[in-house]
Amino acid sequence: MPYKWINGAPKQINYSSSDVLKIIREEGIKFLDLQFTSLPGRFQNITVNSSMFDDSSIQDGLPKLDGSSIRGFTEIHESDMVLKPDPNTFTIIPWIGKNKTARMICDVHWGHGGGRLARDPRFIAQKAEKFLKEKGFNFAYWGPEVEFFVFDRVTWDTTIPSRGSSYSIYSKEAPWSTDGSGYPIRLKEGYLPSTPHDTLTEYRNECVDFLNDNFGILCDAHHHEVATAGQCEIDIYFDTLTNMGDGAMTYKYVVKNVARKHDMIATMMPKPIAMDNGSGMHVNVSLWNEKNEFFDPDDGHAELSQLGRYFGGGIMEHANSLCAIIAPTTNSYRRLVPGYEAPVYVAWSKRNRSAIIRVPMYFKGEKAAKTKRIEFRAPDPSCNPYLCFAAMLAAGLDGIKNKRDMGDSIDEDIYKMSPDKRRQLGIKQMPGSLNEATQCLKSDHNYLKPLFTEDTIETLIEIENKEQMELTVRPHPHEFQLYFDI
Repeated sequence: MPYKWINGAPKQINYSSSDVLKIIREEGIKFLDLQFTSLPGRFQNITVNSSMFDDSSIQDGLPKLDGSSIRGFTEIHESDMVLKPDPNTFTIIPWIGKNKTARMICDVHWGHGGGRLARDPRFIAQKAEKFLKEKGFNFAYWGPEVEFFVFDRVTWDTTIPSRGSSYSIYSKEAPWSTDGSGYPIRLKEGYLPSTPHDTLTEYRNECVDFLNDNFGILCDAHHHEVATAGQCEIDIYFDTLTNMGDGAMTYKYVVKNVARKHDMIATMMPKPIAMDNGSGMHVNVSLWNEKNEFFDPDDGHAELSQLGRYFGGGIMEHANSLCAIIAPTTNSYRRLVPGYEAPVYVAWSKRNRSAIIRVPMYFKGEKAAKTKRIEFRAPDPSCNPYLCFAAMLAAGLDGIKNKRDMGDSIDEDIYKMSPDKRRQLGIKQMPGSLNEATQCLKSDHNYLKPLFTEDTIETLIEIENKEQMELTVRPHPHEFQLYFDI
């Protein structure tokens, strides 16, 4: 649902179908982009003429989707699907001028009254919220920290793999930039520089304006991130699960389109630059009834309740299988290596960013009551946010059900520990490749079954195994440096 600032506080704005039709008429909207998300997490879109759009288009949906042509949806013999727009996601797209266009995010239904598509990621998110209520909680708050890169230009060539492959990244911020037009940012030294070193402040300002004013996604801060060559983060206000899934997908949509408007290109690829930090999507979560159930002022260590410890314990218990959902690309595992502020070891801590779970400690006492949360640091922005949040919730609730405590916190740099000490402390390592992650998901997914059908999990594994094989059969350019003189 969109937000607006009213009397200095964020308030949700609810649209009915009649509200949407009224805005379409009054604003002279000519086209409507109907958006939905594929199983791997790509925004899909069909544009309809607003003159053909009426109340039945929202109530009954539009028969406009061949599900067999969307990755992860259906087979060719069962392809007729219906898109049902959610009026609460209605937004006028601000960068389209001549032919005024709005968008709505849709739920995917089977044709012929067949109900919801079980593999629709938004449906899985909605099931997760219902499941949470069944377990005795009103809602969960989700706050992803989505990082991304913005480059001036990127080229690659893999069209004839037998001949070879290559890629090149162009950025005026990069230390390899040779045009002499600015102040190159050294590798791993890009955190919070001011202008003119940070060349993307105005770009991020524009993204924030569009997210706030047009899409109702509230942003409280933005900055350059640690990596060189245009790594950015825009902090968005927390929300409930499905809303934040919509918000994270919209966030990606906005930052890419605003980059294009500035003749740049934005990417959610986790690790595009060798030897530098990758982009993460740290996910903050807390469970609520009348109050934040993760806050306990009597816990002297982290003011984290036992319920919060069990929730985090569930995530740690299932961390390796979660990786196939929250870090779902081969490139994700270029990021999940020691030395680049990305978590590699299954542990938790108050402040230690080398652990997969961090409990932020900015405030204490009553000032922390509303903000006490668990931060899961393994996800990255290549993931499908609907699936990421739903899978995290399933793992956390499994931890509560089975009373899986997180154990003792690790408050020292795990990267610098010896292997023997990690073994003594029971610290396990996360998967080192997408192939390892999918093998873990094959053997550990019962906790997901309340939300993910068996065939949805099988389809995810099939997609990821295919992508792993795409890389496995191709030599890497750096292998020529390492091995050509053998």
